[in-house]
Parts: sequence; structure tokens; C-alpha cells
Amino acid sequence: MTAQLMDRVIAVTGAASGIGQACAETFAAAGATVFLVDRAEAPLREICGRLGKSAIPLVVDLTDPHSVAGMMPAILDRAGKLDAFHANAGSYVGGDVADGDPDAWDRMLTLNVNAVFRTVHAVLPHMIGRKTGDIVVTSSIAGHVPVPWEPIYTASKHAVQAFVHTLRRQVAKHGLRVGEVSPGPVVTALLKDWPKENLDKALAAGSLIEPKEVAEAVLFMLTRPRNVTIRDLVILPQSQDI
Repeated sequence: MTAQLMDRVIAVTGAASGIGQACAETFAAAGATVFLVDRAEAPLREICGRLGKSAIPLVVDLTDPHSVAGMMPAILDRAGKLDAFHANAGSYVGGDVADGDPDAWDRMLTLNVNAVFRTVHAVLPHMIGRKTGDIVVTSSIAGHVPVPWEPIYTASKHAVQAFVHTLRRQVAKHGLRVGEVSPGPVVTALLKDWPKENLDKALAAGSLIEPKEVAEAVLFMLTRPRNVTIRDLVILPQSQDI
């Protein structure tokens, strides 16, 4: 891979596994210094040890406001700047509302929605001050269409969509770009809560994509000329009928 991100500093949340890990690996291979943000310290250190000095583990509990408050100071202390922030961390709860657990919904909404708002808020003053920066949020195809077997998750991703598109309009005048990547079903731990019949059907049909494919799409977003914003990038398995 060519050094498309040479001298760039990027932070990725949820980087200890799945899409976040794949993105961190892709950005580091493209020449960036990458902060891998997650609360899972052991996996972070293993991944960073493998990637080398361009990968820096940053242990943050994104559901804890005090922990999030230390994220940006730690990045600036180590790197002096932040060029791009990928708000990727998320969780999944599916199933019928009538049978659901509102406490589980609250935990998911805290990570999928509130943590996105809070972490983006944390990085904005620095980017606005520099008059440049990229913010990418991992949404989902569920943010574009209602998925009947995951209504609360779908609601969380519709909230993310609204935030991305309104924030983009607010900060464009400062030279910032804001966009979102919306994968269809990806082979990650989030699928463990999928209804078994849906997961079996998707696996049999080959209608799942790999985290690496999402990472390459985000790399594309970050490497466009500054006058180009990729507002929404939807990535679906070829066989998915949506």
C-alpha cells in the first residue's frame, strides 16, 4: 500500500476488534500515526505491538464521560495534532420491542449515539482551530432503511445519520469534512445477537462483507482532495437486496 496518509494522525474508536481494528491497520499501512481507542486494553496492546510504533493504544471507556474527557489531551500530548477522527465504536441489540430489555437498549444507545456526540465534540475545537480535519462516523445500512428485526439499533443509526448531516453543515465553514460509512452486514462480533435464521441465511448466501472492505472504503474517504466530501458511503454485499 502506498503512503497515502503519510504524516497524518488519526484516531479510531472501537479499535480493538472488527471494523475499528481493520481501519487502524489500514491507516497505519498507509503511513498514518494511528491512535487505537478502546476500553479493551489487552487486545489494543497486542494489535499495536504487531503494527509497530505508528500505532498507539489509548484506553478509553467511551461510556464514561470522565474517561472520554481525557482522550483528546492524551492524543495531543503524544502527537501534537489530530487530522482525522473515526467514531466507529458501537454495539448491537436486535429482536422484537415487546420482548426487549430497555436496560440493554440504554447501554447500546449510550455507545452508538451519546458516545459519538461526546467524542466528536471533544475533537472539534482542535480541528476548528486548525481549520482542517476529517470526521467519519460508522453508521449502518440500518441508518438508511428500517430493518424490522432490529428497531432500536435502526433508531440509533438514524440518529447518527441526522447528526452527521447537520454537523457537516455547521463545520464546513471551518474547512472540516464530515461523512459516514454505512456497511451492510459485516463479519464482526456484533452479529452474535442476530436472529440465527437471518445469520444462517446470510452466511449461506454469501451476503456478508469483511471489515477490511469497510476499512478500504474509509481510506478512500480520507484521501479525496480537500474540495471533495464523501457524505455517505454505503457498502453492501453484492447479493443483498436492499
